[in-house]
Amino acid sequence: MTSFLDLHASGGLLMPNAWDAGSAIVLAEAGFAALATTSAGIAFSLGKGDHAKPDGAPSVSRDEMFDRIRQITSAVDVPVNGDLENGYGAAPSAVADTVRLAVEAGLAGGNIEDFDGSGLYDDGLAAERIAAAREAAGADFVLTARTDGQLVGAPEGLAGSIRRANVYRAAGADCLFVPGVNDLDSITTLVREIDGPLNVVLGLGSTDLTVSALREAGVARMSLGGSIARAALGFIRDSARELLDQGTLGFATRQIPQGDLNTLFANRAQRP
Repeated sequence: MTSFLDLHASGGLLMPNAWDAGSAIVLAEAGFAALATTSAGIAFSLGKGDHAKPDGAPSVSRDEMFDRIRQITSAVDVPVNGDLENGYGAAPSAVADTVRLAVEAGLAGGNIEDFDGSGLYDDGLAAERIAAAREAAGADFVLTARTDGQLVGAPEGLAGSIRRANVYRAAGADCLFVPGVNDLDSITTLVREIDGPLNVVLGLGSTDLTVSALREAGVARMSLGGSIARAALGFIRDSARELLDQGTLGFATRQIPQGDLNTLFANRAQRP
């Protein structure tokens, strides 16, 4: 069986994000070689916020997140990469504890971001956090270092994100992730200037990026973040509006038949 790390080496890995066991099974059945979790999708399914939240907005605890992660890894046979937020603590020891939990939960890899809820961690601390994660992860766990400078408008711009990514690579990251870059020219620059495999997130904001264009640019891995989960919630809202405003059920034509879902989930439950 091809390892999760080897899937990165082959290039152009397309890895959609699940938020519960059901969505994971549907995505795995479609034929993807690997899946990821989405902290946004999990948070929204629990009625909570994600990433840069308004003051007072409820957030998902580490226990809640790992409860859902374990449900997802138990439901599918393909490798699963975990959205581990900022490691659930600023200290390198907290990040190491979270990565050890990730390994125990059956994750094949995981992302650690450098955003503390209001800004980016200082360079030195951020690198120490990745080094601690690497030591805790072991050799087989694919560690992704995510820098959020493009999402939060860090003053150093793209050059700063490239510099941080290379620092994290030197600290032990297997894969680098710079969310918030949605144009092909900038992504091509990231591929060229970052000394390691690059993950690009699709569906974050308005973009005309395509899977084929990113593969041609040399992107190692493509994830979807919370875009499928947000689209699912958008479908629920549109369905509710149709029902209330028009009294029609046109949305029902897009559902998966109950018998198909029963069979799909039964087959997954009976796998060896």
